[in-house]
Amino acid sequence: MAGRISDEDIALVRERSPIADVVGEHIQLRNAGGGNLKGLCPFHEEKTPSFNVTPARGYWYCFGCTEGGDVITFIRRLEHLSFGEAVERLAGRAGIRLRYEQGGYVPGREQGERSRLIEAHRAAAEFYAAKLTDPEAAPGRRFLAERGFERADAERFGVGYAPAEWEALSRHLMARGFTAAELIKGGLAKEGRRGPIDRFRGRLIWPIRDITGDVIGFGARKLNDAEDGPKYLNTPESPLYKKSEVLYGVDLAKREISRRSQAVIVEGYTDVMACHLAGVPTAVATCGTAFGAEHIKVLRRLLLDQSGSQGEVVFTFDGDAAGQKAALRAFADEQKFVTQTYVAVQPSGLDPCDLRVRHGDAAVRDLIASKEPLFAFAIRSVISRYDVSTNEGRLSALDAAAPIVAGIKDRALRQLYAVDLDRWLGFNNERFVMERIAEIAGTAARQAQPAGPRRVAELTDPGVRTEAEVLKLAVQRPALLGARFDGVGPEAFTLPEHVALYKLILEVGGAAVAEAGGREWVDRLIAAAGEDLRGMVTRFAVEELRVDSAVEDRYAAGLLAALELVSVNRAIEQLKSRLERTGAGESPEEYNRLFAELFELERERRTLKERAAGS
Repeated sequence: MAGRISDEDIALVRERSPIADVVGEHIQLRNAGGGNLKGLCPFHEEKTPSFNVTPARGYWYCFGCTEGGDVITFIRRLEHLSFGEAVERLAGRAGIRLRYEQGGYVPGREQGERSRLIEAHRAAAEFYAAKLTDPEAAPGRRFLAERGFERADAERFGVGYAPAEWEALSRHLMARGFTAAELIKGGLAKEGRRGPIDRFRGRLIWPIRDITGDVIGFGARKLNDAEDGPKYLNTPESPLYKKSEVLYGVDLAKREISRRSQAVIVEGYTDVMACHLAGVPTAVATCGTAFGAEHIKVLRRLLLDQSGSQGEVVFTFDGDAAGQKAALRAFADEQKFVTQTYVAVQPSGLDPCDLRVRHGDAAVRDLIASKEPLFAFAIRSVISRYDVSTNEGRLSALDAAAPIVAGIKDRALRQLYAVDLDRWLGFNNERFVMERIAEIAGTAARQAQPAGPRRVAELTDPGVRTEAEVLKLAVQRPALLGARFDGVGPEAFTLPEHVALYKLILEVGGAAVAEAGGREWVDRLIAAAGEDLRGMVTRFAVEELRVDSAVEDRYAAGLLAALELVSVNRAIEQLKSRLERTGAGESPEEYNRLFAELFELERERRTLKERAAGS
């Protein structure tokens, strides 16, 4: 049984895993001011960034889905790992050798399942790459050479060769300490009658990596078409490999996709290679499945796909009927992007790899540059099925294309494509075409189910907003509040969760002892918080303060005054009530004492109002 990772090593992993770097490997982050970074949340669909990272305190928080935490929490949520597996993953990234309690460090035994499978795949990739130079791999080298790839290109993309033997890889990996069960679970081998047998044999091999660069699977091409089996064979679904989420080449393309705000979708491994070598380093490909919703999520995070974005996604397909069908499938998902989507189709039906072989690198770049908006391509593809030289054909084409135009969410763009549709069909009657489209759009709207009410959590009450800002300061800049904050008392807060957080801050020592705060202070709060409060602590640690750093002192003093004013107002109301009940004639001494106390509270209230107004 695996031992527990030492607390010192967990702290070291956090220290050597800068949250901005780790998160930045998965989503595009941009400066949001105040030392914060912002990007599209990887855990829910959104069009405008609400995912915030605060490098100084080492925490992230999404104001859209209200998830948050530190760098370990991020990796756990993203990769669906246990705490220990996430620590191991980050330790591997940082080059840290972990120590385990209950028996110490035993190499290769205490690692989590994912880490073990990652190591097995890395070793398998090295094995396959080395085998590409063997005499037996000559057909594989010839295949690459015929497609314009040199030895250096194969090394750049990690292309390898799987020997035709039944157990070559299995023997190699088991000799290095991996078990048969691990090989089978990872999809590297299958169960044979006498033990594991290699899944890939006599094939050219492409390692498939995730966005961080870890090998998680393989794509394999048959070299002898006369042999049984599919032309392409991929790793099966495994704890590492989810084909609906995998994009081949994303590890190489991610930085250029973010920098250029462009992603090019091609159909095969050699097409990705050809594009990158030809000067289109934003190319990626799906692996044995159609482009779908999970692939879109990956690209949207890299593109920082949001309202007003100038990015683009370019689909390349063969010019034949199958390619057109694939493009129309892509159209179904088009409006899940906010960026503009295009199609680039080579008229003679050449894919990027063949195009590069026949016409050179420039032809590949020209293909991408000749892209056509996906809406236009989809409409033209439908029209091409009809004989538009006749009235009957034109009307049928209009009825077939109208749903595509009617489905365009942008009203202005929908109207422009309606005008184009009229021109392409030759009606010369824009009003007729628009009425037909509107009729179809109206029918679709009537058939659509009404969306349920959307709850938006907003702190609209000024007093509650003041409470939140004060608590935010107590988490981020406790020294600005000091002992005065500790003395306001829980009765100064109205929301139960605010009261609970205030009490938590006092339990760990209060703002007076927190000094400058920082990451250590936030860590103490997180450690002491229950499950119901951790999210709020994380949120207040990440959320930007509503003030310039030059006037933070005055801002903090004003907020505290406003908060103290709540308690003073409550005390004044209680005193007035007691004065009414006491009466000046019944108990003059008590009445005069209460009146003097009221006078002092009123004076304090005026002072606090002035301080609050001065903030």
